Amino acid sequence: MDVSQRIKATVDSNRVMLFMKGSRDFPQCGFSGRAIQILQALGTQFETADVLMDDEIRQGIKQYSNWPTVPQLYIDGEFVGGSDIMMEMYENGELAKQLLEAPTA
Repeated sequence: MDVSQRIKATVDSNRVMLFMKGSRDFPQCGFSGRAIQILQALGTQFETADVLMDDEIRQGIKQYSNWPTVPQLYIDGEFVGGSDIMMEMYENGELAKQLLEAPTA
């Protein structure tokens, strides 16, 4: 299984998936920490993947999403964005709305 298949399998098997630096309990950068805080503030059930633990994922996630930075949030298999986009969506209520919507079949 190549790296894009591994990423797709991870994204598809978790409704809310955050690729980040570090872990939920110990983020390794401020942007990842902010992403965790946003999701926790919304009471979201989510999974994380530490890109620092797997260099293939660290590089591959950037090509998979065509987005140059980490963290990266996926909801229902769709790329949402990084921490700046998450913050903007959190502040205007879009993120809470998207998280509450039923997953598409």
